[in-house]
Order: sequence, then structure tokens, then C-alpha cells
Amino acid sequence: MTIWFVFALMTVAAIFAVLWPLGRNGRDQIQGSEVAVYKDQLAEIERDLAAGLIAAPEAEAARVEIGRRLLAADSSEPVQEPKSSLKWRRAAAVLALVGLPLGATAVYVPLGSPALRDFPLAQRERGSGSGMAQSLENLVAQVQQHLEKNPTDGRGWNVLAPVLERLGRFDEAVRAYRNSITYNGESAERRSDLGEAIAAAAGGVVTAEAKTEFERAHALNADDPKANYFLGLAAEQDGRKDDAANIWRALLAKAPANAPWRPLVQTSLARVGGGGSMPALSDETIAASKEMNDGDRNAMIRGMVERLATRLKQNGGDVDGWLRLVRAYLVMGDRDKAVGASTDARQAVANDSERLRQLNEGLKNLGLDG
Repeated sequence: MTIWFVFALMTVAAIFAVLWPLGRNGRDQIQGSEVAVYKDQLAEIERDLAAGLIAAPEAEAARVEIGRRLLAADSSEPVQEPKSSLKWRRAAAVLALVGLPLGATAVYVPLGSPALRDFPLAQRERGSGSGMAQSLENLVAQVQQHLEKNPTDGRGWNVLAPVLERLGRFDEAVRAYRNSITYNGESAERRSDLGEAIAAAAGGVVTAEAKTEFERAHALNADDPKANYFLGLAAEQDGRKDDAANIWRALLAKAPANAPWRPLVQTSLARVGGGGSMPALSDETIAASKEMNDGDRNAMIRGMVERLATRLKQNGGDVDGWLRLVRAYLVMGDRDKAVGASTDARQAVANDSERLRQLNEGLKNLGLDG
């Protein structure tokens, strides 16, 4: 309420500053200023006479003329402004003083929200997800209306398909991807996207239809990461874990170090046993360890796992390192340490939404999505 009171005072002060002169008679002020001017002129004549700047006869003549004007100004009756004009000006001032705040209030109350409570930032952020979903739905509706009139617009299908997939409308996304290929031409990326939508519509199962699309994508581009990942997943679902591991190892060998999908492929590789019994070790170390006995090999593995854990405590932003550590604990049969490491990992990357997403996805694939 304090701020509204201050605003009200500021409004009243501004109105008074503008309208106060309207309610006053300005004639008296003008008269007073004329008398003061004549008196100043008389004083100036006396100063000039004393300084010898004018002669006495000239000074006397000037005194007489100025004295005559002074008497006329002082004795004349003030010219009264028409009472009706002054009355209306004062009425306008009062009307503006009272009517302006009332008019502003009358406009604000139906259009504004004076009773609306504060809406904290945290609540706005929580509501942003539903707002984004609504924006996507609006976008879909607009693009669909456009495509009803222009069904051969390949760019429109290109825009619509991934949005439908993001909204979980997989059957519609499959149709949109097919139309995109029809009107834009096929590419490895479009074939892979179509295969992914078909697999999503089947609940994550790489069906024969989806596999065909991934094979077509692979034929167009043997290094297409999405096609290779899902072909590995198809092999895993068929029970061919060795084939899946080989596909994913080859994919990782060609992948850039900062590829965002690396953690997903690495966890999938570990799931099929592609990481062996020493998931935290390099290929060179694994080859060297084959010459050791079981006791020495296990000791070496534990030592390297402990060093990895120590490094992650100092540099907790390495999502790949956290996933290797959790996987190592699971392979060694120490689930409690794996759970503890997953908790530490989430805390370490809590301020980075993208890394947290990658971490949670990797932990889910390892069976630690709680």
C-alpha cells in the first residue's frame, strides 16, 4: 500500500503544479511588477545624476515623466477578469484534480489485475514447461493448417516431424517423416529420423520396419551416428550382444570427444558387456592385465578405480568419468558404492542442466535411475 500512496501524492503534486495558475488572477501580479519597474528607473536616474552622466534639467524631466507613470499605475483600479472565465478555469482545475485519478482507476480496474498476488520467479520457472508445451502445440496447429493447403511443402513437413516426435505423437511423426522424404528427397539423416520415430512408436523396440530404415541410412552414410546406434540396439534386442558391442565400439572410435551422445553409447556398450570386467581401464591397460593373475589384476583394477574416484572429487564435471566409475563399482559387485557415486555425480553437475540430463540418462541405462 505504501507505494500506491506515494504514487497518489506524486500525481496530486504534478496536477497542482500544472493547474494552480489556472485558478489565480494574474492582474495583481502584473500591476505590482509595473510599479517596481518605475521605482527602479527613478533610482537609476538618481545614480546617473550623482555620477554626472546626465544634467540636472534632464534628470528633472525624467523624474516628472516616470513619476506620472508611477502614479497612474499605482492609482488605477485593477482590471478584473471576467468572473465567469475565472470561475470556469477554477472548475476545470478541480475537475482535473479529482477526475484524473478517478479516470485512471476506472480504466485500470477492469483491464488490470489489482488483486493479483505476487508471482515468484520459482513459480514462473515451474510453469515454463507447460508454457513451452503449449507453444509447441500451437506451432503444430499452425503448420498443420498450412500443410492442409500445401501438402507438397517439404519444408513444412521437415519442421513438423521433429516437433510431433518431441510431443510424443509418434504415429503422426512417422507420417510426417515419410512425407518429408517424399518431398525433400532421402538422406541418411531423414532415414534415421524416420527409423527412430518408428521405434519410438513401438515402445523403443527396433522393429523390422525401423531396422530397414536404419540400414538405408547406413547405406547412404556409413558414419551416421543415429543409424549405427540403433543398428547396435537392434542387434542387442536380437540377442547378438557381441555384434552390438562391435558396432558401438566402432561408433565410439570415430566419435568426436565432445559428441553429446557418447555417454549413451558408452553405457549401452557396458550393458552388453563391451567394457569387459574392467570398465574403467583403457584398452592398453586391459591388454597388459591379461598377463596378470586374478589377484594382481583385481588389485590393479581397484587401484585405478580409486584414482578415478579421487579425480572426480576434484573435477566433478566429467559425466563420462562418473558413468565409468559407477559402472566399475557395479562390475565389481559393490552396488552401495555405485549408488553413492551416482549421488555424488548428480550433486557435482546439478548446476548444468545438459550434463545432468546426460548423467541421468546414463545412470538409467545402468539401472540406477532412482
